[in-house]
Amino acid sequence: MPESKGRKKDVYTPPPTGKGERKVARLGSPRWLAPTMVALFVIGLTYIVIFYIAGSQIPVMKDLSPLVNVGIGFVFIAGGFGLATRWR
Repeated sequence: MPESKGRKKDVYTPPPTGKGERKVARLGSPRWLAPTMVALFVIGLTYIVIFYIAGSQIPVMKDLSPLVNVGIGFVFIAGGFGLATRWR
């Protein structure tokens, strides 16, 4: 019985994108993230320490209640933790 000839397939070439090179996805964090995260941690901790050491002598801290002053420090620290979740 005669055998049929197989078809020759052309080699696949992807269609041209028109823009040239493809963009490569960057893995990792932006350069500003780590320094900003550390700065927020340090600012929050420094604010709380200064409040406990000299809070009664600083006019702005003296006018606010202790809970508000500690809350301000923790807001900075929480901002640092928020940035830490985006750090890779």
